[in-house]
Amino acid sequence: MVVKRIWRAVRTGPAKYEKMLCMSEAGVTGRRSRTPSADVERELLSAAEEVLVRDGPSGLTVRAVAARAGIAPMGVYNRLGGKDGLVEALLIRGFDRLRAALEAGNEPDMLVRLRNSVLRYRQFALANPHFYALMFEHAKHEAEVAEHAAACFVAWVRNVELTAAAGQIVAPDPPEVAQQIWSAVHGAVALELKGLVCTPDPEATYSALFDTIIRGLAPQA
Repeated sequence: MVVKRIWRAVRTGPAKYEKMLCMSEAGVTGRRSRTPSADVERELLSAAEEVLVRDGPSGLTVRAVAARAGIAPMGVYNRLGGKDGLVEALLIRGFDRLRAALEAGNEPDMLVRLRNSVLRYRQFALANPHFYALMFEHAKHEAEVAEHAAACFVAWVRNVELTAAAGQIVAPDPPEVAQQIWSAVHGAVALELKGLVCTPDPEATYSALFDTIIRGLAPQA
């Protein structure tokens, strides 16, 4: 399984899993040569994203995307292999954007950087609810998509490692801690997207969740 293979690579140390990040630097367009055909594919993906935002995952059909792009439906099959290829390309785009959000910080205080990456995770989900739903609820992750998804995990691990190296948290097993943090914040975001946060200020509750996590990881005096 791709995710398990990447998990093993993460555990071997930074040299191997840093290579995983390079895999998704170029996004979906990096898989193909930059030709007029690639330009058409980018236009199709832009159209697909617009349909996704407008109609949600259930409205993402070959016919709807073709109509939005102004081409015949057969063009989607010729360029991307139909709906499955279209969804796969969108998923790669989504996970690459999420990874970029997690990596965006350059704060000198590593705990602040970790906090801000957690906050950006929520911001990404709230700004892209249909994309987020497609990524985590409505799609099967094939091998290539799973690699891009796992690159998000690598970004989580890196942030945990930096914070631990600064002595601000205790994380003898950074991948395990990273998975726990991702699981917690994903659950919080999923509840918020479904309208199931029962506290008056979801943003404050989310921030407090991070504080609770960090208290559990804080070095003992």
